Amino acid sequence: MAEKKRIRYVKIELEAGTFRTFFRRTRGVPNLSDLAELRSLLSNERAKILYAIKTKRPRSLYHLAKILGRDFKSVRKDIKLLEKFGFIKLRPGAKGKRKLSKPVLAVDAVDIMVEI
Repeated sequence: MAEKKRIRYVKIELEAGTFRTFFRRTRGVPNLSDLAELRSLLSNERAKILYAIKTKRPRSLYHLAKILGRDFKSVRKDIKLLEKFGFIKLRPGAKGKRKLSKPVLAVDAVDIMVEI
């Protein structure tokens, strides 16, 4: 049985000289007002986070920060934003008494469509 592919759709429409971006999600449609916001959401650092989650499969956010060589606080901030827009999910776990959050991809692909 073929596995269903999870895709996040991004639609950019040109209206009255501005870009309007929409993320189609199951719960509501978050609105990004212009292309600059889309760029900040899909920055190089956040793309590296998505790639590291896919290839390295980190055990926790701390492990992800170590893999990327970045500060834990900034990685956590980026993870929360990616989670908000449905790109990743945080799975709860534990190591002894310590609670962990394991980041996993929530999508297999991102489809960006530009209508002019």
